[in-house]
Amino acid sequence: MTITVLPHRDTAGLKAGQLFIDGEWASARDGSTWTHHHPATGEEVGEFAVASAADVDDAVAAAGKAFESWGRSTVTTRVSVLLKYAGLLRAHADELRALLALDNGVPLSFGNIYATSVTAAADVFTHHAGWVDKVGGTTLPPYQGGDHLAMTFREPIGVVGAILPWNAPFLLFAQKVAPALGAGCTVVLKASEYATFSVVRMVELLAEAGLPPGVLNLVTGPGDPAGERLITHPDVAKVSFTGSRAVGKRIVEASAGTLKRVSLELGGKSPALVFPDAPNVGLAAMTTMGAVTMGLSGQACVANTRALVHREVYDEFITAAQGMAAAVTYGDPFDPGVISSPLINERQLERVLGYIERGKSEGRLVTGGERLDGDYADGNFVAPTIFADVDNSATIAQEEIFGPVLTVVPFDSEEEAIALANDTEYGLGAGLFTGDTARAFRVARRLRAGTIGINGFQIEPHLPFGGFKQSGLGREGGRSAFEAFTEEKSVLMPLGEEMM
Repeated sequence: MTITVLPHRDTAGLKAGQLFIDGEWASARDGSTWTHHHPATGEEVGEFAVASAADVDDAVAAAGKAFESWGRSTVTTRVSVLLKYAGLLRAHADELRALLALDNGVPLSFGNIYATSVTAAADVFTHHAGWVDKVGGTTLPPYQGGDHLAMTFREPIGVVGAILPWNAPFLLFAQKVAPALGAGCTVVLKASEYATFSVVRMVELLAEAGLPPGVLNLVTGPGDPAGERLITHPDVAKVSFTGSRAVGKRIVEASAGTLKRVSLELGGKSPALVFPDAPNVGLAAMTTMGAVTMGLSGQACVANTRALVHREVYDEFITAAQGMAAAVTYGDPFDPGVISSPLINERQLERVLGYIERGKSEGRLVTGGERLDGDYADGNFVAPTIFADVDNSATIAQEEIFGPVLTVVPFDSEEEAIALANDTEYGLGAGLFTGDTARAFRVARRLRAGTIGINGFQIEPHLPFGGFKQSGLGREGGRSAFEAFTEEKSVLMPLGEEMM
């Protein structure tokens, strides 16, 4: 039976997306629009505005004007908005999940997985509301003697350009917007063209929470021209971006002209290290393969797409991973029996199939490797794929594929496993499966990665998240993320007649 998502548009409350600038919804200045095609069916779902450079200028100007008051707003004001918004997110969780399914095809069954859920986004706003009255300056004793004060203050950095990816807009909206608003910054937010309708609704709810006009502005459309203008605008003080490494490098280049502050999360090729003393090798295999296939179908920056497996349990791991691959279901994202999504667009589909073709000469194809046809022919579906006996230097073991492809690399010793895990340009995450507590901490300390899960993996709002090496700059989550939206200022003042 042919898959269709069109019957869900009306019940989900989907409507044409507009720009949100200075508290008002409006079309793009030049009237440009983008037609969104659903990745599971190819159907036209709806339209939204494509912001021009002039629209971005308007948004930045509105944010700059609003910063004069929001940057000096009281703790009570900011905390009240953030907490009220967290409550609205929780109340509208089902609605937002449905809109996301229309955006990027992530099934409703996956929408309650914490790391990508509306609940996680609400928790991030709640968490950062708690930092508003706790991140401040210090008073320090003078080195030079005399009667004077040496003080520091933390002040909001100014206008922030926040650029979202399509794969996890709930969490990443929260990880960027909550600390920025809590610190007193104003924001120009750019949604991905592949996940706009859910972000539009999130912005509507933020306005409903009482955020003053201009404090948060939304521009939509592809990276050029909206994203390019945002990262080069002289009045944007900081850019926070999650996405591809190529775009991240472009942002660093663009920031040089005005020395913008940047926070970048740029992907990974994260390893899962499976030792023979793992509590349950089969479960380790299912967890690893599940992260590559369930939900986002491997389109997640922190997914463990490299499995480094000790030879003693190598065959057991591959057999269990193959069983997990066989259990993955595709189709209508509104069907509760569907647990995985299509690839986001045809370009990504061709990219993943190209890597798979390359992998056939770099390893042993255990399962998968093909585009799904039949009822799935109109969507961008690729079967869960496993390559075994792969050398860690192979292309499919080094480059981020961003699809349902797991490469399995054997090792013989702990030292070799650590060396293989760190032999990558990335350093975002890692998984570690062992029943030896000493080994767990010993290996975790030596892995060059920002977030490491031991016998499991989770994202927490109060833990910093980010990467080593080319996985990015800075962290999101926790106090360090909040402070990243501030500048530290030193103030010295004599209290007596002496002059310093």
